[in-house]
Amino acid sequence: MERELRDCYNQFSEPTGETYYKGDKLPEGRYPMQVIVSIQNSKGEFLMQKRVPRKGGNWGVTGGHPKSGETPIQGAITEVKEELGLDITADELTVFNEGFDGQVCYKMYYLNLDFDVETLDIQKEELTEARWFSVQTLQDMVDSKELEPNQISCFVKCLKFLENRDK
Repeated sequence: MERELRDCYNQFSEPTGETYYKGDKLPEGRYPMQVIVSIQNSKGEFLMQKRVPRKGGNWGVTGGHPKSGETPIQGAITEVKEELGLDITADELTVFNEGFDGQVCYKMYYLNLDFDVETLDIQKEELTEARWFSVQTLQDMVDSKELEPNQISCFVKCLKFLENRDK
């Protein structure tokens, strides 16, 4: 399998023009970009996908790392296509949070889209299933520690974005 080439970023989420291969150690002061897509339907439910056991087997949102030459938004579009089989455009995505956490640069996108999860073409090498969850069910998952801290953080940031957007 060909190793995936990715772009390096500085702590300000700016591409440096340097590249690295997935799995390699990055030079000092260089960081990967992570893109995250929170998908919500018109019922207010959020899409969560369950990773395969070798990837931790946990529930999470759609996301990954842009390939070399992709902008973060292009990477988000690619991840949605690869993981879920959905074709989306940049116009459908809204950045709701971005930054640098000391290890990774990240951009979080919001997507409002209705579809039947049974028709998804999920990436079997990465995922076992995808399902819609109500905000209350996600809150219950937070309380019972079924979600990883980074997923909780994404969920909280998305809810704050939606609350401020709807004011």
